[in-house]
Amino acid sequence: MSRKYKFADNDRLYFISFAVVYWIDLFVRREYKDIVLESWRYCQREKELDIYAWCIMPSHVHMIIGSKGRPLDKIVGEMKSYTSRMLRKAIAEHAGESRREWMVWLMEKAGMGNSNNNEWQLWQQHNKPIELLNEEMFYQKMEYIHRNPVEAGFVENEEDYLHSSARDFFDKKGLVELSYVV
Repeated sequence: MSRKYKFADNDRLYFISFAVVYWIDLFVRREYKDIVLESWRYCQREKELDIYAWCIMPSHVHMIIGSKGRPLDKIVGEMKSYTSRMLRKAIAEHAGESRREWMVWLMEKAGMGNSNNNEWQLWQQHNKPIELLNEEMFYQKMEYIHRNPVEAGFVENEEDYLHSSARDFFDKKGLVELSYVV
């Protein structure tokens, strides 16, 4: 993989995106989004993760992140591993999950095709971290993250999308505590 898609300097901020295998619209249920959010909060408290901007879309996630010292590749890897296990359990136990068989079949198919997994894969393998080299890049990526639900037609105004940090920038309480660039 190209060097431009690695966490090269842990003292920098990164824009990352990661998606569900086959771009499955998994995050149409709030319970599934809550698992991801709780994992992020845990990583903030226990693994030195800083979150500057974020958005959970139906099939993928965008974030701007940094770390207080712990390697970002480790934090993101552990977070994706944990959420994969918890989401697998939630899908299996969700009484109203009409898409269960289809989603599990696709995730098992993806897992069997990837030697890094044991019969199951929820997240696509890559995060595509892009180092944010300057303030202009930071604000460009933050705007992209916050505009994503608007461009997808989910909301008219970015601050109205509950599962995004845009709310924090419009005097609305967000779902995750943010770090801010000073």
